[in-house]
Amino acid sequence: MLKKGEVKMIHQMLKEGLSKSAIARKLGLSRDTVAKYAKLPEGYVPVIKREPVETTVDPYLVNIAQMLEHAHELKVELPATAIYEEIQKLGYRGSLRWMQEIMLRHDLRRRVQEEEPLIRFETAPAQQMQVDWIEFPKEHLSAFVATMGYSRASYVEYVDNERVDTLIACHMNAFGYFGGVPHECLYDNMKTVILKRNAYGFGKHKFNEQFRDFAEKHCGITLKVCKPYRAKTKGKVERFNHYLRYSFHNALKVRLSMMGYRMTLENANAEVMDWLDFTANARIHQTTLKRPFDLLAEEQSHLLPLPKPYHGIHPIKAMKESVAKATQTTKKIPRIHIPQRDMQTYDEFIPMMGLWLFSSLTLGGVAWR
Repeated sequence: MLKKGEVKMIHQMLKEGLSKSAIARKLGLSRDTVAKYAKLPEGYVPVIKREPVETTVDPYLVNIAQMLEHAHELKVELPATAIYEEIQKLGYRGSLRWMQEIMLRHDLRRRVQEEEPLIRFETAPAQQMQVDWIEFPKEHLSAFVATMGYSRASYVEYVDNERVDTLIACHMNAFGYFGGVPHECLYDNMKTVILKRNAYGFGKHKFNEQFRDFAEKHCGITLKVCKPYRAKTKGKVERFNHYLRYSFHNALKVRLSMMGYRMTLENANAEVMDWLDFTANARIHQTTLKRPFDLLAEEQSHLLPLPKPYHGIHPIKAMKESVAKATQTTKKIPRIHIPQRDMQTYDEFIPMMGLWLFSSLTLGGVAWR
């Protein structure tokens, strides 16, 4: 991986008009390496990507949590040695001390005292995706955030506007990232989705027609919206928003500033995809005690198939509307009925027409003279 200064030098040489081959010779690099970094947006800061290290205890965290929850319900104390013996039966080959350290890292004993389940899913696989916008006014950017309800796998895309066509494009990219389409999507009261609540009766809302056409007709999604002032209904994406803002966005902004760069649409999107792949969706999630990517693999067989590219209002509906308008506006042209005759009928008129033409010429000539 190249250093920040080398990447900056490649972009500078490209601005000066040097070819990729010439840059490769000057810097002692291969042409493919130069071409790779030339495609990256200017201001991109290379970082070393390390996937979270999987511990030997991770596959047994769910089992440990279940034992702690049952012990809490029965109001009995469960020592670490008893837990250790049980997970050894399941295949654990690590030490007791290491198991205790990982339990402490995830704060399992304290969390079970809060009277809430340690492991929560709430929705079936592929049932729901929660969607939200996060605004970053200082950078003149917004982030589209989508979180799968079961796996907690998330997708993020930075944009410079929140128009309905941008929202649709972000959905298509999110579906591609997840490998399919969820059965329903949950939103707050964003105007690009819902125009008026209960417009056609209780629970029958008036949606943005273009977005409704995209979601329901093109993708087969059921649209759901939170109750007013109850954004916590979509708590999974709200919690991820906090994680994104403080663990990624602010950290990236500081890192870029220290290196003499500012955050742009291009470098934010380049960095956030790596963060999703190597950090956010690859870590042990504190609610499920599993990696979002692992649970997403379970979800994918339940997802609806990826839709074709969306080109606006559904073609069948557009065609019907066009036909209806054409019927209303087109003037009716009167038809002239020309009876069909047998050719022999016309043969009878030929001698008569010849005689009439000869007499007309003759009489007309006499009259003229």
